[in-house]
Amino acid sequence: MVWPAVSAVPQVQPNEIYNPFALVTAAHLRTRQTKHDPEARYQAKRSLVRLLYRQGWDRQRILDLFAVLDWMMRLPEGLEDKLWQDIEQIEGERKMPYVTSVERRATERGMQQGMQQGMQQGMQQGEEKVLERQLTRRFGPLSEVSRQRLKSATLEQLERWTDNILDAATLEEVFKD
Repeated sequence: MVWPAVSAVPQVQPNEIYNPFALVTAAHLRTRQTKHDPEARYQAKRSLVRLLYRQGWDRQRILDLFAVLDWMMRLPEGLEDKLWQDIEQIEGERKMPYVTSVERRATERGMQQGMQQGMQQGMQQGEEKVLERQLTRRFGPLSEVSRQRLKSATLEQLERWTDNILDAATLEEVFKD
């Protein structure tokens, strides 16, 4: 299948958006069109956000669709701040605060916490794999009990055991605390 060139995608007019799928499709197309033009992306995202407020959808649908738009149409920080000012103005005009600054900040904090937890888990899994490989090389195939012990260990335990492997004569000496 041959896709039309991005420049051939028509501009979406407000009266053309009447269902969520159409809005997400428009967002996708506008994201592609504005790939290297942050100002145009800002204008497109602002227009689509305005459309969200005009549809008469319930609060949760607007929040869900806004999350999709926000994910698809990333903006540089300065333009993102400008968009939030526009959203506050739109909400004031409509007297319908759907996406409040409190929700936005809570989402940002949640994303940061999630990233930190993901990094922590990644570090722990990496430490576990390296230690398992070193133990297998030094002491031969590990028993299921030893594998489970590695899987249930904290990052601190894994780090300590990784240090212990340098001086330990037996597998049991590696696991001593």
